[in-house]
Amino acid sequence: MPARRVVPLFATLVALLAAVPAHANGVQLSVMMDDDNLIYRSPTTSDKTLDTMAQLGVDTVRVTVLWKVVADHARSTKARDRRFRKLGADNPKAYPSGNWDRYDHVVRSAGARGMGVYFDITGPGPSWCCAKPPKSERENAATWKPSARQFKLFVRAVGKRYSGKYRDENFRGKDKRLPRVTMWALWNEPNQGGWLTPQWVHGKPYSPQLYRSLYFAGHQGLVGTGHANDTILIGETAPNGKTDRSRSRSPMYPTTFIKTLFCTDGNGNQQSGPGCDQFVQNGPFDATAWAHHPYTKDRSPTTRDPSRAAITMANLDTLTGLLDKIAKKTDRIQSNIPIALTEFGYETHPPDPYHGVSLNKQADYSNTADLIAWANPRVISQTQFLLKDVGPVKSEPKTSKRYWFTYQSGLFFHNGRPKPSAAAYAFPFIAQPVSKNADGKIVYVFWGQARFRPNRAQDNIYLQYKATGTKNWVNFGNPIPTQLRNYFYASVPSPGPGQVRAVWIGKDAPYHAIARSVATQ
Repeated sequence: MPARRVVPLFATLVALLAAVPAHANGVQLSVMMDDDNLIYRSPTTSDKTLDTMAQLGVDTVRVTVLWKVVADHARSTKARDRRFRKLGADNPKAYPSGNWDRYDHVVRSAGARGMGVYFDITGPGPSWCCAKPPKSERENAATWKPSARQFKLFVRAVGKRYSGKYRDENFRGKDKRLPRVTMWALWNEPNQGGWLTPQWVHGKPYSPQLYRSLYFAGHQGLVGTGHANDTILIGETAPNGKTDRSRSRSPMYPTTFIKTLFCTDGNGNQQSGPGCDQFVQNGPFDATAWAHHPYTKDRSPTTRDPSRAAITMANLDTLTGLLDKIAKKTDRIQSNIPIALTEFGYETHPPDPYHGVSLNKQADYSNTADLIAWANPRVISQTQFLLKDVGPVKSEPKTSKRYWFTYQSGLFFHNGRPKPSAAAYAFPFIAQPVSKNADGKIVYVFWGQARFRPNRAQDNIYLQYKATGTKNWVNFGNPIPTQLRNYFYASVPSPGPGQVRAVWIGKDAPYHAIARSVATQ
């Protein structure tokens, strides 16, 4: 989209909110993902990470349950096979008990802090997970045509362990019963070659056929272990792709992936294709919501990707429109299926000198994305990836791009120092002019969320103004009562040129909180 259209698009969005704020989804989950610090560090680091997430107002933590990590055996292949034959691959005890510990710990610790856990069960898988790839595809051995049957057994093992009834064989405390997990996804970014291969065979889409089988099998695994009424997400699609279809790993645009997955064209009309008879055998996809990762990279969340086949935060209507066409003309997905935004964030420079946006833009873009998500009645969650930047690749030269190959989209630097986006996440705040009143004053929409406060806290938010050239902040307008999940919203004439901010004052810690300031006319 040309740059000149960015402002009108955003103004149109906020004008819509001013007219119909009741249509927004005010009960969205605030989700955060940081596997590195939650899963792959020490229990102490995991607990500190959860403490910070809780303070910021996270409702649910997203955790990747890697098939390969849980199934990895230090024993010989023969010993592993004997154990699986004896107990079954759907038995949690068939897997090395220590491999579950990191997930057990997060489930217990998150629950103790009042947060839910959402497991994304996915490959890459162990050496026996998949079909043997040709020699030219050996790098894809852990993602090459995964066995749906084996995946179902693994999902059953996970489902049993976190059914709320399973007793942890390693736990030394009094209550050995593991908490129940009630939110799930099946496979991550199936339209990306790093997670599922081949994406293409002879230039034709292939990964949708694989994912179709994996989802049906995984869903059966969850239902069979008592999770039929849980939140189960389908998709977890990445936002972008490439036009190159010659390589098996070339990422597939989500629009292409979705159409092929449902065996339809762009208008939702049914078409024949490999594996489409699975709908006859299994019926429609049974899912709570379609999960998507609407990254915009370094673009504003109101700026569309140059490719019309991409789906980012700026064109979520493309996703809902495509799914609605499919639902209208087939019985393969429910009508008006909700959308779960399950990964989103902006890398920053600093620390990465080659990629990302400025620190202030990260805070601004993140809050704008929060508003876009809230304004969409179909969206049930918004997710921040990550809490803390991942450290650089120290084996690479410091002056190279490879040194910064890791993700730098945290709210905190790797050393723990907060970026401006940390405070902006805890207390999002947007001020946008939408009209003029009868007196000629510019009317602003002031929107935000006291995310750091307990849900249903029923607080008041105060607006403050600092005129250009002055130092003092003064209150203006009436206090704004918070709604469900502490969102607040008001349409108020501008007090004049200067800066405005939102303030919370309460009897509980932190007793006083101030949102970032934004300019007014």
